Formats: sequence, C-alpha cells, structure tokens
Amino acid sequence: MIAAALFAVALSSTPGDAHRAEVEAWRLRRLQRLSRPDGWLTLAGLFWLDEGANSFGSDKANRVVLPAPAPPCMGELVLEHGSVRVRVAPGVALTARGKPVTEMALKTDADTEPTVLDYGPVGFHVIQRRDRFAIRVKNSQSPALLQFTGLDSFPISEAWRFTARFERYDPPKDVVVPNVMGGADIEKCPGAVVFESGGKAYRLEPVIEQGSEDLFIIFGDKTNGLETYGAGRFVYVKWPDAEGRTVLDFNKAYNPPCVFTPYATCPLPPAANRLPIRIEAGEKTYGDH
Repeated sequence: MIAAALFAVALSSTPGDAHRAEVEAWRLRRLQRLSRPDGWLTLAGLFWLDEGANSFGSDKANRVVLPAPAPPCMGELVLEHGSVRVRVAPGVALTARGKPVTEMALKTDADTEPTVLDYGPVGFHVIQRRDRFAIRVKNSQSPALLQFTGLDSFPISEAWRFTARFERYDPPKDVVVPNVMGGADIEKCPGAVVFESGGKAYRLEPVIEQGSEDLFIIFGDKTNGLETYGAGRFVYVKWPDAEGRTVLDFNKAYNPPCVFTPYATCPLPPAANRLPIRIEAGEKTYGDH
C-alpha cells in the first residue's frame, strides 16, 4: 500500500493563488486514482482472444495467463460471434461482484460497465477494440503499484494556462487517431481549440470521449522523448461557453497509461496535434520511458 505521505500534497498558502491550489488539488486526485487497487498501476496482462475456447489460469500453457495466486487451470473464456462467455472449472472460487460464478456472459468495456471477474487480488475483464476482444488483467498486489513513489512534474505556471477559442466544425470532423498497437480509430472532432503562445496561434483537435463531459486532447510537443513521454500526453478542456471560449491548462497535462504499463492500448496524437513547440508544463515522463 502506498504510504499516506505520498498524498500529503500541501495546497498553496499564498492568498488568492487560486490557480496553484486548483492544479495541486488536481495532482492529488491524479495520484489517488493511479494508486487505487484497480488503477493503471495494477495492470498485469493483456491477452487477445481467439475465436472459440481460450483457457485461463496461472499455468503458462493457457491462452490467458493470470498471476499468482490464481490456480493453474481455472476454465475457459469462449469467444463466439462477437460475445464472450466464461466457463469456470469445478472447485474454482471465481466471483463477479462478490457472487460465485460458474458460467455467464461477460460485458466488455464497450458496454456501460464491464463484468469484472475476481480471484483474490487478481481481477480481469474483457476489452473490445473494434472487432477484436482481449482480457485485461489487474493485480492489486502488482509490483508497479507497491513500488510507486509518485510523479514528477514541471513547476506550476500560469504562463501555460490559456484562454482559448473554440472553432466549431459543422458537421464534426472525422479524425484518425493512431494507437500503440499499430492500428487507428476514427473519432469525431467537434472543433479546434486555438491558443496563442509567443505571438503565434496553435490549433489542437479534441475528440469526444465516451463517458466524459469534457473534450479530450491527445497531443505531442518538443519535450516528448526528453523531459516527457515520447508518445505524447493527454489533457482535457471544458466545452466552450456561449462565446466560444474555454480554458486550456497544460499544467494538467498527464501521461497516458502506456507510460506505466505495457498492457494498455493507448491512443497516440493525431497528426494535427503535434505541436512544434515545447510545452514545459504538466507531468514529466515516468520510469525509463
């Protein structure tokens, strides 16, 4: 368990420094999310399913290999015609929401909430990427979580907080968003977020993320591969107000899950979102990335 001291991020005592307090509170929430027993630091495996029966358990001969203390052979995950069912071997105490499971259909992350199967500290669920299905494995005793010591970031600066204008696309534009698996997705972009730095205007194209009330920006800049993660970073902005304005705060730029684990399926910056400048704000890279 992460020491409580990790979260002892003191809010600024400077009177009126609302921006600093806001960003420091955001950073605290970010640390808390990362360090949850089901957060990104607990990822322990990603296994793509074949059509038909896929065995699972801790034995390395299985199609889906789970970490200890999972038993060697736990049953089968059956992929048929775009749906996945689990068939549990006799005597295996697998649960879903605390209730024993013998056989059931599994919801994926494309649904409102995936079905999470648990065995002690090990949990797993189905993810869907277009017409492909995989099992994402988490372990609340993961070394990545137990050894986590926090994040490094650039100093907070209002110089990297911009009042941006939103140039709406009517209709929304299709944007090609590549991913770390070598594929790409077509996402809807409702408009461009335009900000000015050093006397020049720059444009970023956000996408609409399922389940989020904000606009999601995947961007790259000239710090990538140096101070920051080589594959880019993420930042959210609010939908624009009635006058087409929003706030773009790079102090809240953060690393994608792929900086922490090889088992994530992260999107990469679209071509239009690779900025030709250094954004010296937000999270720096983590570990050896």
